[in-house]
Amino acid sequence: MDLHQKIRTLPTSPGCYLYKNAEGEIIYVGKAKNLRARVRSYFLEASQANAKTGTLMREAVDVEYITVANEREALALENNLIKQRKPRFNILLRDDKTYPYIKLTMGDRFPKVFVTRRLRKDGSAYFGPYFPGNLAHRLVDLIHRSFLIPSCKVDLSRYHPRACLQYYIKRCLGPCVEGMTTPEDYRQAIRDVQLFLEGRPGELEQRLTLRMQQAAASERYELAARLRDQLSTVHQMLDKQRIATTDNEDADVFGFHYENDMLAVNLFHMRSGKIVDRRDFFWEDLPEFMEASGDDETDPGIRTHYSAENTPEAQRTASPTESLSYLEPNPACPAPEIGEGSPLTQHTSISELGSGFSPSAFFSALLKQLYLDQGYVPRSILVPVDFPDRVTLTELLAERTSHRVEILVPQRGEKRSLVDLVGQNAKQSYDQRFRVLSPSQKTIVEALQDALLLEEAPRRIECFDISHIQGAETVASMVVWEDGAMKKSDYRKFQVRTVTGVDDFASMREIIHRRYKRLLDEKKPFPSLILIDGGLGQLHAAADALNELGVTLQPLASIAKREEIIYIYGQENEPVVLDRRSPVLHLVQRIRDESHRFAIQYHRKRREMRDRESELLAIPGVGPRTRQRLLEHFGSVRAIRQTAEKTPDALTAVVNSATAEKIRRYFASEVSTHSTLNVLP
Repeated sequence: MDLHQKIRTLPTSPGCYLYKNAEGEIIYVGKAKNLRARVRSYFLEASQANAKTGTLMREAVDVEYITVANEREALALENNLIKQRKPRFNILLRDDKTYPYIKLTMGDRFPKVFVTRRLRKDGSAYFGPYFPGNLAHRLVDLIHRSFLIPSCKVDLSRYHPRACLQYYIKRCLGPCVEGMTTPEDYRQAIRDVQLFLEGRPGELEQRLTLRMQQAAASERYELAARLRDQLSTVHQMLDKQRIATTDNEDADVFGFHYENDMLAVNLFHMRSGKIVDRRDFFWEDLPEFMEASGDDETDPGIRTHYSAENTPEAQRTASPTESLSYLEPNPACPAPEIGEGSPLTQHTSISELGSGFSPSAFFSALLKQLYLDQGYVPRSILVPVDFPDRVTLTELLAERTSHRVEILVPQRGEKRSLVDLVGQNAKQSYDQRFRVLSPSQKTIVEALQDALLLEEAPRRIECFDISHIQGAETVASMVVWEDGAMKKSDYRKFQVRTVTGVDDFASMREIIHRRYKRLLDEKKPFPSLILIDGGLGQLHAAADALNELGVTLQPLASIAKREEIIYIYGQENEPVVLDRRSPVLHLVQRIRDESHRFAIQYHRKRREMRDRESELLAIPGVGPRTRQRLLEHFGSVRAIRQTAEKTPDALTAVVNSATAEKIRRYFASEVSTHSTLNVLP
């Protein structure tokens, strides 16, 4: 059945449709109240006149569909399919920054608490998101100090012979060692943490008060003191919440700037009436995903900065042709019947329409991908332009979050001023990203902290690399980045001593163990981040070495070659994929490349030393001590050879005459051999 015949069989119920190309790949996903009317409307001449729809219909050879009960279900299904299949003709949310959550690993025997940026269906409890990003780290640190729940990387599925430092400084209950805590006490602490993170301090206060009184009555004064400190923490949180509830509601505010087929979007997070964080989004290939819009000029280089002309009132004054230029064709327009032999595409050339940008289509797609999978949605979302399914999305978000949600398009007043402010910031973000303006060092470091989930902005990074040729002369390098620059005085080079053959993992384990055992012995501070040049194997080898030393909370990451993916230890299933233009990625690459250069330089030097030393040892009568004296006196094997050829008597200043004669004959025979080889046919 060809595409024309298949369209006649589509139902008139709500659902999603999936266009496929000749290779069977899904190239576009859309939703519709009426599947048949929507898909047929793609054959309208006005619909195919724009660049995106025309290209889509030229490539599409098949269409599949999934029916659902109503339009809200279709909207949710569309969002899931876009994220799973990543169709080429849909707008895809690609972001360097995600919201931080606190993860409680409820599926473990002894649950831990972590900061994470991805929600997974793994049986864990997730709390958040938190703004700014370091708030999640501060709360986890508070949980360590007050509730003694660990976030270390120690395997708690089995017992260990001794506890780590965190137990002895009273920041962990010690579930890693049998007998230090009981499963009942640990479960009670986890329940307290849940109440704390769920925002139920009243119930938590009652539980802690009762247990404190019981501990005091049984003369367990140390436990009673710890529960008293936890109560103090809860009281502080209660006071902060009472203050917060007197302010305004939470809101997210959007703004954008479009120019030269590139787009920058800013999102400001307002919590309790205050701007607590901002988020940047960038797109460089919009012509492939977006179609011309009546809201903007057709000049591809036009600057789009939303204003009164982008309001719904202005959109209603657009021409009939312009009103059809949303992301999908308008199903209200009559679609032609499709018969056998009907041409698949009828369109105007791209040069006739130009290339434009539809803000309404864009924000329709963006808000679905941002909020439909989020655990928390603010009560107000302010956007600069209206879009077709705003009401449906509002109803779906309210249904999923169980509280009122408003998606507003303010036209005047304080809220409009706020949207304009975010738009001005989007213009600044555009300039910094696409006009290649160098961001400040502080901005890059803060972005690195955010991307790698570091508790504080990194001041010192130590990066390691291994170098060898088929296991020979294996060496390692350590380079140091500190306060915004490479610190060459702290570079270190290592000879791998305990590993033979090709084993990068064992070599990395040895070097990391040697380096940080020395820091522990000398009681020197550890770096803000240890960076490994390599993939997951090298990362886990480094982590094993640190665990052997009892170091469990050291930030550790690796950057894989070619893919340029950054793996964070403890969150290997959530690798950090940064945009190729990201200054954070450029910084990490610069440190990695310097480590690689330094390792290769040292390896070449070691290989040269090996080659020249083995050549002298091949001379009869020259042993290691004689070789060393010759090299110290003449400086190199080349100098010894030249001396033996021109003034052999000068060799007697280091060796006796018999050995000098052997050296002379050795180099003479070497020259003779080369001469013979050169004249052979």
